[in-house]
Amino acid sequence: MRRQSFCLLTATLAVALCLPASAQHVHPAGEPAHDAADAAIGTLSFPTSTRSPQAQKAFETGVRWLHLFEYDNARASFAQAQKLDPGFALAYWGEAMTYFNSIWHVDATKEGRAALAKLAPTPAARAAKAPTAREKAFLDTTEKLFGPGTMEARQANFLASSATLASQYPDDDEAQLLHALALLGADPNGRNEANYAEAARLAGAVLARNRQHPGAAHFLIHAVDDPAHAAMGLDAARALADINPASAHAQHMTSHIFFGLGRWDDAIAANRAAVKLQEDGRKQKGLSPGRCGHAIDWLQYAYYQAGRVHEARQTLADCIHDAGVMTSVALLKPSVEANEMAQRQLLIQDSLLDLHITSLVEGGRDAVRDATLLVGMGAAGHFGGPELFARGYVAALAGNADKARAYLAALRAVAAQPPSDEERALHLGEYLDIQADMLQAVIDAHEGRMDAAVARVRTAAANSDALPFQFGPPMTAKPPHELLGELLLQQGKPADALAEFDKAQKSTPNRALTLLGRARALKATGDTTGAAQAFSQLAAQWHAADADLPVLAEVREGAKPQDAKVVRTPE
Repeated sequence: MRRQSFCLLTATLAVALCLPASAQHVHPAGEPAHDAADAAIGTLSFPTSTRSPQAQKAFETGVRWLHLFEYDNARASFAQAQKLDPGFALAYWGEAMTYFNSIWHVDATKEGRAALAKLAPTPAARAAKAPTAREKAFLDTTEKLFGPGTMEARQANFLASSATLASQYPDDDEAQLLHALALLGADPNGRNEANYAEAARLAGAVLARNRQHPGAAHFLIHAVDDPAHAAMGLDAARALADINPASAHAQHMTSHIFFGLGRWDDAIAANRAAVKLQEDGRKQKGLSPGRCGHAIDWLQYAYYQAGRVHEARQTLADCIHDAGVMTSVALLKPSVEANEMAQRQLLIQDSLLDLHITSLVEGGRDAVRDATLLVGMGAAGHFGGPELFARGYVAALAGNADKARAYLAALRAVAAQPPSDEERALHLGEYLDIQADMLQAVIDAHEGRMDAAVARVRTAAANSDALPFQFGPPMTAKPPHELLGELLLQQGKPADALAEFDKAQKSTPNRALTLLGRARALKATGDTTGAAQAFSQLAAQWHAADADLPVLAEVREGAKPQDAKVVRTPE
């Protein structure tokens, strides 16, 4: 989820969690210490001019962690390199790079500039401490990144500097990957097909030369983690998992490809591995469990697609439990290091909403009880909008039109607010408008205005299609084309519904409710063979589904071989 400051109160917690704004993704601290994991994060070669072999080793370890977006570990390694060789210019370059991630829309400018200032007070003085032209060129990329101007202007300057670096050193893997990284975050509007294609080409070339390179596999996955291109990243996903067993983010990152391909068993395994690394790291540090976070959110969504609803619900229960424990720690042990506490709180904030929204939408009309779980959100701003949609959606499906309309009014009011300066989620306001139209459509359908409902969702689907693809669980929680297909089925138009379910498959492959709707649409058209094949696909996806899953019997019955469709020719 994407957030602004707000207070969140759960029915099982007697305290409010009032938390600051943060980045698009928050990944927990607590992974294995960098020394212990040094041999488990891939290999690379980044020659420099330092005369200290120990500083060089620490620097290359830092670069490997940097490529994996494991910034705490990277920072520790770069600090070690600086201590061993105080004049090691690229060690300060590396530390500065840990304070910026354009993919996540993180821009800690003050900290990045401070890291560079430790080397020397001015860009010219810092450049003088870089002994070679190549090292000066690398240093220039961070000078541009943390120079004057807006984030967008600095990103453009960073892209230009990295392009120069890459062209000057075409055989330098690190120069090529730095340019790939700049390309991935260059467009402030989000995914840019041309930039992503070039980043994929650069990262793929490095991976071909060094299959053990953590950055090559990682950046390639980021460049192709949409359904149209995800197949190109399957080998990189396997490579990233194999060469980085100590990196929780690397293990999670493979699931970007698995989501793009609808491979839910693989996605579950990847995120469970990531969560285990996170929890093992916390245990090593003597911290209480913290089963909230980005990997947990993705794990829950994958559980639902695999029909493993009990496990999906357990993820929300675990996060609620750990949220209470973490809050107690904050109250009872004020000596807990502030940064660690803040980071853990941000994980709570993200997950409690993400997990709850997913549970409501996936549960549909059966989630009425769950919709009462969160009893107050405070001033959530845009970030709280998807929660309003989810609760209104459940109310509308359950026939409580008055409550649904109240949530709709609140959602439209939130969507009408201008984004705050701290809001880093791309197009969040536009997605809220889409969700508001979808909620209105569900209300319309419940009250018998089917034509209006269908027309409204068609508009919502078109608006959603016009936005850049967002990786992971769908931004709208309920994909518009899936909802449109369901409404058309209700309207008795199965052929039209089938077309919408097929469109939904393009952006959310193998989503369970889409597959179910598609199978029902085929059955309703009289295509018994096609319906059996569609039900069989979902039955196979649900091979480990809960035995008491309500629609499991329908799916298994539908998957049985049927008589072929009889097509009669006119006499």
